[in-house]
Amino acid sequence: MSEPLVPSLMSRDFALILAARLLRAFGFGLAAVLVGLHLERRGLNAGAIGLVLTIGLLSAAIAGVIAAAVSSRIGRRYTLAGAGVLMAIAGLDLALANSALLLAVAAATGMLGAASVDLGPFASIEQAALAESVEPGRRNLAFARYSLTGGLAAAAGGLLAGTATDLNRGRLLFGVYALVGLVTAVLAILLSPRAEAPVRAAAISATEIRKLAPLSALFAIDALGGGLVVNAVIAYWLHVRFGAPANVLGPAFAAIALLQAASYEASGRLANRIGLIRTMVFTHIPSNILLLLVPLSPSLPWAIGLLLGRFSLSQMDVPARQAYIVSIVPPAERAGAVAFTGLVRGLGQAGGPILSGAAIQSAALGLPFFLAGALKLVYDLSLYAAFRSRRAEHETMR
Repeated sequence: MSEPLVPSLMSRDFALILAARLLRAFGFGLAAVLVGLHLERRGLNAGAIGLVLTIGLLSAAIAGVIAAAVSSRIGRRYTLAGAGVLMAIAGLDLALANSALLLAVAAATGMLGAASVDLGPFASIEQAALAESVEPGRRNLAFARYSLTGGLAAAAGGLLAGTATDLNRGRLLFGVYALVGLVTAVLAILLSPRAEAPVRAAAISATEIRKLAPLSALFAIDALGGGLVVNAVIAYWLHVRFGAPANVLGPAFAAIALLQAASYEASGRLANRIGLIRTMVFTHIPSNILLLLVPLSPSLPWAIGLLLGRFSLSQMDVPARQAYIVSIVPPAERAGAVAFTGLVRGLGQAGGPILSGAAIQSAALGLPFFLAGALKLVYDLSLYAAFRSRRAEHETMR
């Protein structure tokens, strides 16, 4: 009698993971657009805003490693619930705090939502649980749907952020952000025992760390470039460079998120045809060329148009990267592998906003985009040269 129940439990876990992803991405889509403007309304200058965003990215990366270690002791469900509580704390802090020091506390939770839903204490656990919830042959598409769900929800969050035309409205929306965190905590508790690691062991072994080190080093280069132009930085840059208000930034980033969502679905299908590494590289190179053109834009519509073109391609590597990482390590060490690579990426990414904030404050507005594009092109070419022949577990099974 137990055999027929297995697919039902697996699909139920998959649905719960997607539901939590949807809600959290909605909150992160809102925060990525709003946090820079909200901090400015609180009296912070560009340099201080960059510092807060850097703290947020660094904390998210470190929290991912802590979460992987904690999950090996208390389980994935309770660890994901804890991440939801941290998100609620961050939202309440942003809604209620008045001083710069207290606002930095929200960043220190690792749940500021300044960059994306691919970094934080939840990411390593959720992606490992996702790998257990589907058959290996369906993993590429499962990660594509996981990213698609996040992209659509982030678009809705960006649209809602566009209504935050004053400080009080922003505070109310960060209250919604806190509520979202609590709901995701409840969804995590509802996962079945199948979401847990097949074997309770150390988060990741020294052997696997050594194997992942070269790949992680390349991810760090890409992440440093990405950190220079995270969504919160781009939104603030558009505000400073062209005077773009929240009611323009919200719809613009909603459109960006919709394009990202479509690209996620295409990514899974493309990866099934040409492989994960080729999908990561061949879609990334043209997007980085467009990124280099953004600071040359003569007007706000031109800048937004180039960003739309860039983001229609730039995130196709995300589900491919996620599926690749969890498929080159043993199942029990997947959470640790995601956390380790996330830490390295986070450390690289964390330096970006503070450099961008300093550049914006000193009127060197094009510098973050030029540096980001160059670093990312170096990553693309190096990744293809080093890993084009190493296929993931489920790719070699076909």
